[in-house]
Amino acid sequence: MNLRRTLSSVFSNPNSPYQTPLPHNLRQWRSITKVRLKWVKNRGLDHIIDRETDLKAACLLKDAIKRSPTQFLTAKTFSEWQKHLGLTIPVLRFMRRYPTLFQEFPHSRYPSLPCFRLTDTALQLDSLEQSVHQASEADTVDRLCRVIMMMKSKMLPFKSLHPLKWDLGLPDNLIASMIPKYPDLLKVVRGENGVQCLAIGEWREEMGVSELQRRHQRDELRDGYRKFKRGRAALAFPMSFPRGYGAQKKVKAWMDEFQKLPYISPYEDSSGIDPESDLMEKRVVGVLHEILSLTIHKKTKRNYLRALREELNLPHRFTRIFTRYPGIFYLSLKCKTTTVALREGYQRGKVVNPHPLVNIREKYYYVMRTGLLYRGKGVDFISDKNCVLDDGGNVVDEDSDEELEMGDEYCEDDTSSDVGEESDEEE
Repeated sequence: MNLRRTLSSVFSNPNSPYQTPLPHNLRQWRSITKVRLKWVKNRGLDHIIDRETDLKAACLLKDAIKRSPTQFLTAKTFSEWQKHLGLTIPVLRFMRRYPTLFQEFPHSRYPSLPCFRLTDTALQLDSLEQSVHQASEADTVDRLCRVIMMMKSKMLPFKSLHPLKWDLGLPDNLIASMIPKYPDLLKVVRGENGVQCLAIGEWREEMGVSELQRRHQRDELRDGYRKFKRGRAALAFPMSFPRGYGAQKKVKAWMDEFQKLPYISPYEDSSGIDPESDLMEKRVVGVLHEILSLTIHKKTKRNYLRALREELNLPHRFTRIFTRYPGIFYLSLKCKTTTVALREGYQRGKVVNPHPLVNIREKYYYVMRTGLLYRGKGVDFISDKNCVLDDGGNVVDEDSDEELEMGDEYCEDDTSSDVGEESDEEE
């Protein structure tokens, strides 16, 4: 216990910064009880992930059409994109499913070759999206810088950043449109083996504050945060357990002990912490919590995080952290992939405090859904008052009174098999 108090004072006292490395032979006494938890399926979060898989694919195809010099794509061009887009059906079939976004027409030289361009509605939505990118550019740069600041080398290869563009809400032409405007914060450099990377230019202390710390700063319990700054208390992670877990005494005791461990900012050096200690486990939870907090949908694919494992100083089998702390994270196996979401980021089927870009993407989904409803009768069947935007950029549909928001019937939890080992085997 004396060793534990020593570690607590070192990592909680602001006068003793985390950068001070601990001797490698200093090992923290492991006291947290190991409780094995069953994976619990959450239908509400699974529904969101399933819905946004098509939404993401549609937006990526929309950007690809915009980048094309001809402003259209042929079926031959995107025939091999199914895996890249995360689709479970062929891309051609997918685009034909949403005629309100993609207009099909025959090729001028090869009539049997289907081609697709953007509809007027899609172009109008894209214009709104670009306006949101410009208006929220400062926030985008801030979140991007904070992601890079968590890396050991303070740089991020573009091949690892590219898969995260959708989750971080980055513009499609990131290098040309945004990075040159902030030379003091972002710069393009050559990493190891000549790999092109995005590096942090100027380290700003105000950026190196985690979302958990900012939340406690804004919280009503400000006395608690002042105690944390003085090294007298630890920051606690918000938890929302699946049904049936909260009443278990062993789980409650385990989480209470976990919450009392010192909180280590993901922006601090962790090289001196024993990798087998409970302190490192809480630090890993903090890093994963911060990464997901910086995404606009509060979720991302596990493989995207795995590509950053070494730079974030995560253990080899870090996936088991998601099933070990079901009150903080949710691991979904929908759409033939593994997605991890932050539980606190959702409430009643919607993102809490959504980013403006999330609202624009909801409009895309509404237009896609309208096309799905009418695709059997042809896009011309859709009346002028359906699937249009008003002057404020809002979707107008006078004929449909159906509520898109998920109701309680999607928020039930079903107990299923344990997926912790399965995830580690995949890894």
